[in-house]
Amino acid sequence: MVSPQMSWHKGGCHCGAVTFEVLTPPEVEVDDCNCSICSKTGFLHLIVPKDRFRLLTGEDRLTDYQFNTKTAHHLFCSVCGVKSFYVPRSHPDGVSVNFRCLDSTGFTKVKVSNFDGKNWEANVHKLTPLEAR
Repeated sequence: MVSPQMSWHKGGCHCGAVTFEVLTPPEVEVDDCNCSICSKTGFLHLIVPKDRFRLLTGEDRLTDYQFNTKTAHHLFCSVCGVKSFYVPRSHPDGVSVNFRCLDSTGFTKVKVSNFDGKNWEANVHKLTPLEAR
């Protein structure tokens, strides 16, 4: 159920070819992961159920990169190279939005939590399940 306090926030890649909206409450917690890909790209995870994410433009501009278990779909803009969102291994029924790619207007509180993704298998259980987001 969607809370009446939730609102849609626009986001996208650097060049604007890929744009989207994500439905969130005004207070969010994002995960700062130290795994090999997140630490290199500066990704701050805001994971939401798929029904709270809408791709507006650029589906034809997305490039899918997979590695290791080939479960996650790392989606990059083929024009500017920015990964503004992807389908995470931890929540394959959700979408992880890079909070840094969102218009932050309207958020009243953003808590950043460190996540030890270098030791993913030992820590994945610490991530909030989709149904609690």
